[in-house]
Amino acid sequence: MIRFILSSLGGLFSWIVTALFFGALTVGAIFWMYSRNLPSHEQLAQYTPKTISRIYSGEGRLIDEFAEERRIFVPIQDIPDLVKNAFISAEDKNFYIHKGYDARGMLAALVQAVKSGGKDVRGASTITQQVMKNFLLSSDRSMERKIKELILASRVEEALSKDRILELYMNEIFLGQNSYGVAAAAQTYFNKTLSELAPHEAAMLAAMPAAPSSFHPVRNMEKLQGRRNYVLREMAQNGYISEETYQSERLMPVKSVQNGDFPPFRDQLPPRDYFTDEIRRQLSKTFGQDEFFGGGLTIRATVNPDMQAVAARALQNALEKYDRGLGIWRGTGVKIEADKLGSEADWRAALAAVPTDKAPRDVAGWHAAVVLELGEQDARIGIEGIEEDADGHWIPAEDVTWARKRLEGGKLAARAKRASDLLEVGDVVLVRAMTKDADGSFIRWTLRQVPLVEGGFMAMDVNTGRVIAMQGGFSYQSSVFNRATQAMRQPGSNFKPFVYAAALDSGFTPETIVVDAPIEVNTPQGLWRPKNASNKFYGPTPMRTGLEQSRNLMTVRIAQEIGMETVAQYAEKFGVYNPMQPFLANALGAQETTMYQLISAYAMFANGGERVEPTLVDRVQDRWGRTIYRHDQRICEDCQKEILTAGQGPRVTSSRERVIDPVTAYQMISMMEGVVARGSGSGVNLPVPVAGKTGTTNDAKDVWFTGFTSNIVASCYMGYDQPRGLGRGAYGGTLCVPVFNEFMREAVKVYGGTRFKVPPGGYWAKFNRFTGERLPDDATGDFVQAEYLREGQEGMLGLGLIVDGGFAMGANLPLFAQGETDEGGTAVTTSTGQTKVIPKKADFGTLTSGGLY
Repeated sequence: MIRFILSSLGGLFSWIVTALFFGALTVGAIFWMYSRNLPSHEQLAQYTPKTISRIYSGEGRLIDEFAEERRIFVPIQDIPDLVKNAFISAEDKNFYIHKGYDARGMLAALVQAVKSGGKDVRGASTITQQVMKNFLLSSDRSMERKIKELILASRVEEALSKDRILELYMNEIFLGQNSYGVAAAAQTYFNKTLSELAPHEAAMLAAMPAAPSSFHPVRNMEKLQGRRNYVLREMAQNGYISEETYQSERLMPVKSVQNGDFPPFRDQLPPRDYFTDEIRRQLSKTFGQDEFFGGGLTIRATVNPDMQAVAARALQNALEKYDRGLGIWRGTGVKIEADKLGSEADWRAALAAVPTDKAPRDVAGWHAAVVLELGEQDARIGIEGIEEDADGHWIPAEDVTWARKRLEGGKLAARAKRASDLLEVGDVVLVRAMTKDADGSFIRWTLRQVPLVEGGFMAMDVNTGRVIAMQGGFSYQSSVFNRATQAMRQPGSNFKPFVYAAALDSGFTPETIVVDAPIEVNTPQGLWRPKNASNKFYGPTPMRTGLEQSRNLMTVRIAQEIGMETVAQYAEKFGVYNPMQPFLANALGAQETTMYQLISAYAMFANGGERVEPTLVDRVQDRWGRTIYRHDQRICEDCQKEILTAGQGPRVTSSRERVIDPVTAYQMISMMEGVVARGSGSGVNLPVPVAGKTGTTNDAKDVWFTGFTSNIVASCYMGYDQPRGLGRGAYGGTLCVPVFNEFMREAVKVYGGTRFKVPPGGYWAKFNRFTGERLPDDATGDFVQAEYLREGQEGMLGLGLIVDGGFAMGANLPLFAQGETDEGGTAVTTSTGQTKVIPKKADFGTLTSGGLY
């Protein structure tokens, strides 16, 4: 009997041993089979995660950031122990003990699943296994993936340290709200750094990896609190926090940015604007989308935030003033349903949901509001971001009398007399507080609207090309289209300086006599008759006067004389066009270009004729701090010296290309100073020397002014996105010069300005600026104009030639007084400080001249 029992046990043991052997052999075969063709774990050593690219101002202030995955990489030594311990307690309490997988944890999870009949299945992956899944494998639930995960985890544990594995995990893990890694999550949920987190906050982050979407701090607050307290209990049991800390921290409420307990990190940054978005557009092309949005670039922008704010305000003021002068009320076109106006909480929530393209929030001083009720004369409004008071906030009748409402048939209603003539209950409107200039005290709330007319403004350093301000429209939130860099517009007379520069290099002088008389040109499209803005003709006139008064006919004759091919070469050399079509009409700015190209060309006049490329970025560094782009390529000869000779500054050398002769550049500066002193740009009023040129196209579809001091060049244009006339009285000198003035008055306080530098290699001579005749060196008077000439440049005058471009000057031509201005009316400043235009008497053809001026 005993022998039988022992024999049976022996047989059973043999079967067990055999089964275990074949089981082990099978498992080994399975692991061997899946271990082939696995991804290499060695790539983890060169881990470069997608991280946020950040843009800083010149002063080092963070002004914007871009990311596909919002991640802030933090080395493991900079992650506080509290945060590390919270994640270890939540995800893998045996992390520092196991060899990549936790056999006891896997067995416990299996037992629990069997006991619950498969209803309670929990993961048993270690942190190392999760790293394998996130980096090297897929997230599908399959036995194959689990086996590969175990194999790779054991290999990685031999290749990398525990701290390195934990660093990979804590910087890669997704924690909801587009936050990847613990540092980004701390900022997203609490607007704090990792070192500022309390134990319950660290535990809340550690609760997220299990199911980020299921632990939303608003929708699933109670579930999140339960998971957070579980993590706190695990931390206490593992000895990472004391029992007293656990008891106090588990009672803390769930607080987060999403619940309104902390201000969002984004609120600390200025609103995204045209400047940083243009950097995004340009650098995405240069470095590629993936590198820009995930490369962790550090970008030092050229923007001056104070000047950017001034530029935005100046352009917005001009656009709104023009739009308001039309007297047509459009509003936002958004209406909130009556059932959402019952309580303050309801209308505030509905108002907050109105998109920014309908009610922009990036215009300084403007607020979104909703009409709550209409009185007999006034309208009561609720204002976003402004607390209610006992009397409420009101739009009085006196504030709506400037506008008329457009009726359904397209006709305009009578001018409003009370608020209800424009508004209905539920209308979403934009409002601004009107205040007294004297003391800033509140007067009333006043209606505003985003203008239909748009424009662009840009300012840059003439020597370096550093763009200090760029406003691509009225509001970035209302329209992201950047009219400073993307809009192709006709520059009109803003292009004429390049025609005149080509003429100066072709032997002309500023006092060369050019015929101002009618022209007829046969074109494939028919007979072209360009005209001056005044529809008048002035006969033989010095070239300087032609630019100052923006004479179209003189410009066409000059272009014909020197050849449009020559003009095109200069336009392309300056970068205004690429290429330029050599048609005569293009001498008047008929071909389209961008402000970005035009302003850099003007800067080349201002800096003496050297090429300058506009840039929005001074320097770009990669995630390791290496400089991968630097705009300023000049060489500092003495910057490495420890001591400089007394009174000597560092020598900076530049190898920039020379675009035109420096004497020609100075002559153009002098002529454009004349434009500002007595020509179409006479509305410019600055305390430093300034030069510039206006531009107005056919029917005033585009109006321009580009001007510069010795340090800064700025350009403004206004026009509808779908070009149409701006109406009578719209000229570059009346609409854009005020924008230039408002900006440059502040700019010269920062950047200064001096007399323009006279280059060597020329000599001074005096001329009669009305007739062009040479005067004695001691001549004085208002008619005397000193010109700076190159040797031999005066020769053409000595021949007594008059330039007509090959076009005859008709007999019995009605000529007009010398020095009479052309471009529209005269801009004057009234006693109240406003700019008004005294129009010239219009005659036939003035408004539809068929030419550009």
